[in-house]
Amino acid sequence: MSHPPPALHALRWHSPVGELLLAASDTALCGLWFADQHRIPAWAQAAAPQADHPLLRETVAQLQDYFAGGRQRFDLPLDTGHGTPFQQAVWATLAHIPYGQTRSYRDIAQHIQRPAATRAVGGAVGRNPLGIVLPCHRVLGAGGALTGYTGGLERKVALLRLEGL
Repeated sequence: MSHPPPALHALRWHSPVGELLLAASDTALCGLWFADQHRIPAWAQAAAPQADHPLLRETVAQLQDYFAGGRQRFDLPLDTGHGTPFQQAVWATLAHIPYGQTRSYRDIAQHIQRPAATRAVGGAVGRNPLGIVLPCHRVLGAGGALTGYTGGLERKVALLRLEGL
């Protein structure tokens, strides 16, 4: 795995689906997690709090617009370079799942030309460092089954309902 992003700034924000931890470098958003979820990297937890960081403020503004129903796509500079090449391919695919639509783990595996890697895709989706912005909540199991979500299934359901699903 690549090394963590350079000097980070952090912000905790209370969203309609729970407290979020946002982490950004000077140039890109590096992480967005539910504050109570597992697998938040130590480098993100150690980031210096900075509520006035311009990129973190812009992220919150776009999240507020999303939760109010006014935004369907995020327009933020993102840094996913701390993932493996496989994870980065999966995360890049998440960015292209349209608002109000879902994809299966199998769909993503086929899209990245690794059709036998459905289980590995699930692992990469579960390690998505940019929840909501890279919409892993739009990924469902076979036959549309609601499967695990690092933020909890109730949050996944709430995000899908917000998007009219």
